[in-house]
Amino acid sequence: MSDTSQLPFGLPAVCRKKLTVAFDGGSLSSDGGLLLLREAERRAGINDRLALAIRDRRDPNRIAHTMSELFKTRSLAICCGYFDANDLSRLRYDPLLKLAVGRLPESGEPLCSQSTMSRLENMPTRTEAARLTLALIDQFCASFQTPPDEITLDIDDTVDEVHGHQQLSFWNAHYDCRCFLPIHIYHVESGKPVVAILREGKTPDGCEVRTIIKHVTKYIRRHWPKTRIVYRGDSHYGRAEAMDWAESNEIGYIFGFSGNVKLDGLLEDLAAHLRCRHVFSSEDKLRTYASFEYQAKSWSKPRRIIARLEVSLQPGVDGPRQEVDIRYCVTSMEGSAQHLYEEVYCRRGQAENLIKLHKAQLASDRTSCRSPIANQVRLVLHTAAYWILHTLRAAVPPKSPLAAAEFGTIRLRLIKIAARIVEFGHRIRVFLPSACPERIVFRAVAHGLMPAGP
Repeated sequence: MSDTSQLPFGLPAVCRKKLTVAFDGGSLSSDGGLLLLREAERRAGINDRLALAIRDRRDPNRIAHTMSELFKTRSLAICCGYFDANDLSRLRYDPLLKLAVGRLPESGEPLCSQSTMSRLENMPTRTEAARLTLALIDQFCASFQTPPDEITLDIDDTVDEVHGHQQLSFWNAHYDCRCFLPIHIYHVESGKPVVAILREGKTPDGCEVRTIIKHVTKYIRRHWPKTRIVYRGDSHYGRAEAMDWAESNEIGYIFGFSGNVKLDGLLEDLAAHLRCRHVFSSEDKLRTYASFEYQAKSWSKPRRIIARLEVSLQPGVDGPRQEVDIRYCVTSMEGSAQHLYEEVYCRRGQAENLIKLHKAQLASDRTSCRSPIANQVRLVLHTAAYWILHTLRAAVPPKSPLAAAEFGTIRLRLIKIAARIVEFGHRIRVFLPSACPERIVFRAVAHGLMPAGP
């Protein structure tokens, strides 16, 4: 059956002139921003690092695409919004994607197809998948010119709903679905990803939290033996096993802590005093903070508890009623209770925004392979795309609104730009639209990502 997609078709006339459209423009690309992604990928170096983490078992005489090219093709396609490997069956001929991977746009051979990419995702062994995951930590540490004195790491999990019977998928009553709950760790100060780990769809217990924190910490300390590390997370991670290990290894932490009747009783007088103040105050709500030592039954020793008490009027059956809301966290850090709660713990919500970039705007929840090893490889590939876009955004001039934009906005404004490519004998020319609204920023980012030197 002949392909009719190349045939012209008509649209309503404009100013009495016939309008005809056809997909016969020649060497064009709808992703002119691949020029920027190419330089961002070269600066980050993430895909070359990943390619070295697994052994290529293919016959050297029959290899058409190197491991580095495969990782680049997939991660760059994800950056452009092509989240499925099926898209590569068409994208393998895209001239700018070929150029970004390192092939000539017109005379170069096509890139890999969907079947080749699927084989890559299912090729690594369990050990090699672990090496790929650890390569993400290597990438994080290599992104700093000098070891920092202290880093704060946000640790959190996110729901990844599945629609089949993938291994490790569990029914989670809280989310009312079968899912994975992968754990993400991010660097607070820069928003850089540290690691993403696929895991079953249940709340992590104390031993699992301790194991993850232990391995991530030890691997970071291979690069930075003197850097102080602080972990921040919600009450899922405030486990006795994790805190015991952290304290014995000089690791700081601040975790959420679920309240109980005993803790509420310790704050009964303070809550009553706050209620009285609120009655005679014109404020809608009043807050106060407390800090004290407390030892739960499962703890080996007392630990510092930070409490935030808030009194406000809430609607009731017989009219507004006064209510006290108390939130707790447990920490090994020094400082005032208000500072630790408001300026340190509450800013943990930024991790949810970073996970949104990873999951919603890079579609890292498309873990539809049956094997958990292949799904972990997919998670690594989407994290590589995160690194590329994070590097590109860091090169945007600080005064530009795009300097703090989400990845979806970056993709819309700087990547989805039409481009015409002409390959000459000794050079390649890329023509971008004259009416491109972000041409000034595009040029600035391109110059900013260029390697230093002649």
